[in-house]
Amino acid sequence: MTCAPDQWSPYSGNRRAIVLAFDVGTTFSGVSYAILEPGEIPKIHGVTRFPGQEHVAGNSKIPTIMYYDRAGNMQAAGAEAEGAAIIDLALDEHWTKAELFKLRLRPSSMKLNMNGIRLPPLPRNKGAVQVFGDFLGYLYRCTQNFIRDTHANGSGLWQAVEDDLQIVLSHPNGWEGAQQTKMRRAAVYGGLIPDTDAGKARVRFVTEGEASLHACVLNGLANEVLSNQAGHGFLVADAGGGTLDISSYAIRGTNPLVMEEIAPADCVFAGSVFVSRRAREFLEVKLSKSKYNAPETLDHITKRFDETTKRLFRDKKDLQYVLFGSPLDKDTSVGVRSGQLKLTGAEVAALFEPSIEAAVASIRYQIESTGGFVKSVWLVGGFAASPWLFSQLQERLGPLGVTVSRPDSQTSKAVADGAVGFYCDHHVSARMSKYSYGVEFLREYDPMNPDHVARRERMCELPSGPKLLADAFDCILARGVRVKESNVFTRKYCTEVTNLSTLAVFEVEVWCYRGGDAIPQWIQRGQENFSTLCVVQADLSPLAGAAQSKPGKAGRSYWTIVFSVEIHFGLTEFKARIKWVDNSTTKAVNAPRKMT
Repeated sequence: MTCAPDQWSPYSGNRRAIVLAFDVGTTFSGVSYAILEPGEIPKIHGVTRFPGQEHVAGNSKIPTIMYYDRAGNMQAAGAEAEGAAIIDLALDEHWTKAELFKLRLRPSSMKLNMNGIRLPPLPRNKGAVQVFGDFLGYLYRCTQNFIRDTHANGSGLWQAVEDDLQIVLSHPNGWEGAQQTKMRRAAVYGGLIPDTDAGKARVRFVTEGEASLHACVLNGLANEVLSNQAGHGFLVADAGGGTLDISSYAIRGTNPLVMEEIAPADCVFAGSVFVSRRAREFLEVKLSKSKYNAPETLDHITKRFDETTKRLFRDKKDLQYVLFGSPLDKDTSVGVRSGQLKLTGAEVAALFEPSIEAAVASIRYQIESTGGFVKSVWLVGGFAASPWLFSQLQERLGPLGVTVSRPDSQTSKAVADGAVGFYCDHHVSARMSKYSYGVEFLREYDPMNPDHVARRERMCELPSGPKLLADAFDCILARGVRVKESNVFTRKYCTEVTNLSTLAVFEVEVWCYRGGDAIPQWIQRGQENFSTLCVVQADLSPLAGAAQSKPGKAGRSYWTIVFSVEIHFGLTEFKARIKWVDNSTTKAVNAPRKMT
């Protein structure tokens, strides 16, 4: 597919360029790109030909799977890895199948319920970042070959721009700076960019929710809201293989098109893969006393369920059949006849129910967070093709006065197309902070405050005399705050040191609190709601020359150092830095040295 929206501006660069958008999904992946010609409106193209899929015209998605040999070398990927010859060879050679590896990059704060089934093991000598990088590298090579083969003078075009290719990587709404850092490392490992500051700067990130928003604009789903922007807000629900990403927006202008996020984005593990996992667990129990209870057979029946029943299911009143064997397969005690497993509609509906409940709960929360301003839900992503998911969201959200719609075009490639749209002409001018961000500071001890008295074992004394309590949380940016791309959130601090040599390695931890809207008074170390987001290091030793010592208690000299901590998000990437003044000159360390 090729598309060029009316809302876009001509490319303002002075030389030809290419932007590649990689959508590595939990179960399926795709690539879109645009050739940027100076003065021309960009057009989005999709990579529609992959090895092993040449017979499927226009297919823009491949399975997110790979096979590794026993030495840890990738031997097959994507559609090729599902070919009968590869599967047979993998069994003979004892290859390891890598799948669902994207879920291993998730933040530790996002708990994963696999219904008793563990994530598949990683290949030998490979971590999750390396496996992710291998798959990125595979998609990159496929894209390179596709552009060379399908464009006039494609080889010359690629050669002219390959040293400055712009990369957009999409990720779930719930991923943060640490996951972006891992994805950048994976891009280096996969050969997309060199391991240099300039190379890493060529990678941008966009949430899957925001990429899907741009896709909705591209395919016209937004036209009704755009024509009546004062009427209500809208919500984009990207239902993929692993996550459901929920984002709410309002129109702030139409020429040019400008939108703002109006509630903190949400991300829940409620994608289609969890329906499959529940099906596998259900089948294991249902067929436990039959000859079909072997793991390989259960895997095969689950795969057939994925390919047919899960995709087509639309009415829990109808019987459902999973065709998995030959006409000779029969065991009426478990519902098998003529190679088909009979299931009731209620049994299949129950496999969907936890994902549907999670989707409805998340959407309801967004609606409530906006005071009922959201009236439209746009459902996109591979799981959006499910008639049952679509009808249930319509039925359960209808009483709230919310309409649910989905584009007629292929919803599964929305993220890749939208990621290109984000790069070319991003429409979102402001976002809502998802969590509270701040730093640890020392709070003055109040002997009349019971809370302070209970924490007196954490009390310390500054060289100048005041008694202070450690572990206090000072919020720099609270949850639910409207953040424009140009906004910088700053707080000024001072510290006292008794040894100037400690300024050479000056560190500040930036903390993230995920526990809700209320700002906590104290950092609860070891609790799930609190985590270190990054550590910023700076060499403040040049300040030693101008610092003036002061007499402290017990005759000890000390120096007062003043600095600021800044937080900003740029487009969709978190950054923090330390600023200080040295001889009337403002200096700063601009990027986190460590993302956790």
